[in-house]
Amino acid sequence: MNLVPVQWAERAGGAATSPHAGAKRIYNALIGEHGVGLGTIDEVTRSASRAFLAAALRDAARLDSDIPDDPRLLAGWLERGHQRTAAAYRRYLDGRHAGEPRRFFRNRSHALHFIKSVAPTKLVDGAWLYGLLPRWSDARLAPLIRIFLEELGDGVAEQHHVLLYRKLLSAHGADRWHDLDDAHHVQGAIQLSLAHHAAELLPEVIGFNLGYEQLPLHLPITAYELNELGVDPYYFSLHVTIDNASTGHARKSLQCALDCLPRAADAADFYGRMVAGFKLNDLGLGTMEAIASFDLDRELTAVLADKGRIGGPLHSDYCRIAGRSVADWLAEPGGMPGFLEALVSTGWIRRGAEPRESRFWRMLDDESAPMFGVFDDYEKQLIGDWIVDAPRDGGDAGVVRRPNVHRFRRRGPDRPGVPSAAARAGRAGPCDAGRVIRRELAGLSPADRDDDDVRVVAERLADVDDTAVAVDVLHGFLSPGNHPSPAGLLAARICAGLIGR
Repeated sequence: MNLVPVQWAERAGGAATSPHAGAKRIYNALIGEHGVGLGTIDEVTRSASRAFLAAALRDAARLDSDIPDDPRLLAGWLERGHQRTAAAYRRYLDGRHAGEPRRFFRNRSHALHFIKSVAPTKLVDGAWLYGLLPRWSDARLAPLIRIFLEELGDGVAEQHHVLLYRKLLSAHGADRWHDLDDAHHVQGAIQLSLAHHAAELLPEVIGFNLGYEQLPLHLPITAYELNELGVDPYYFSLHVTIDNASTGHARKSLQCALDCLPRAADAADFYGRMVAGFKLNDLGLGTMEAIASFDLDRELTAVLADKGRIGGPLHSDYCRIAGRSVADWLAEPGGMPGFLEALVSTGWIRRGAEPRESRFWRMLDDESAPMFGVFDDYEKQLIGDWIVDAPRDGGDAGVVRRPNVHRFRRRGPDRPGVPSAAARAGRAGPCDAGRVIRRELAGLSPADRDDDDVRVVAERLADVDDTAVAVDVLHGFLSPGNHPSPAGLLAARICAGLIGR
């Protein structure tokens, strides 16, 4: 049984290095650092991503997994996994209702740190399925094409997963994630690499998808605790519903896996490669590791060191803290813990009290204050939580109380919905390609009509009446680096009408 296809691995070449090495570089090259191109990558990037993915498959092969050795047992395995998650979540809720503290996030800045830490993965949601689009007419792969288009919101911006996550990051000033290291980019780099090598790695893509679409316990708990802390949980709660084991992505993934198993060829080899792809989900920085990586003191001192590097020389000398000018304090990036201690000892910060009671906070929060606008929302949340979260006698920071004070509530039409049954029933069949295309082009907004790429799509599809030709035209606009754009959304809407049934 070959867990990495022999010929493919030979072409990949390179040493069996850890997939952590170079993950960020691979990630940026595959998604396009500047959004340039239509789903094509140069040969250097293709070769590098092939070697990266081969190393990842080798690493994954060494991991343990509970996936059954016999594909005939998959259905029962999926059902039992869903039941375990549901039962564990019920126990979690019972504990919370009985007064237990939050399990994941000690405060709001912890939650925001988490959504920033997993951004490289969430911002390529569904990418691994992009490479299957050329096989859209294969009925066995239809469930995965359907999943891919649903990840893209069927071209509706309010339902598009990547756009939802971008909005979440932006709303809380957590969109400065690009300095995260290789470990944070491993999962995203794996998903993007699978997207560009799917033609050679179909079993691995199917297996990866099967693993990704299971419902993990951390997902509903994350949604619950984000809601408590005033952070919109919709992106996470959305995945709780659409990944369900009854009719959702988990069930679609299982059906595709079973349908694609060979009948005459070597089914054991195909399934072994599926298992290898499944295990790829366990590489890189996982959700629980991202949650556990938060250290409020370390994160705050890093922020202050960064601010000092940029703005330290701009401070006047008249303001002195513990006998030293602010510029002097900020000139030593490693001295930020001492600077914070000085702010506390001199009364600039009152730890354990509301932030407004600290003079330092008022200097950065009031609109007329001298430091207003210096810190973004995420950074201010760190400062505010550090002020409130005073150390206990034993030296450990306590958990901020009032867990329900920020509870998030989404109102009315702001909550994205799903396409209505009537809209789904109105999707055209393959012979109606021209009608679907012209309907979507006729419904473009004035803003979309002014977009250069949208005009290119419209021009290329103006006289197209064939589904295969249309999908070929639209393929590049649906790549991970392009589908969040207006042209990508249009391409997804058209493809949803043509092949997303």
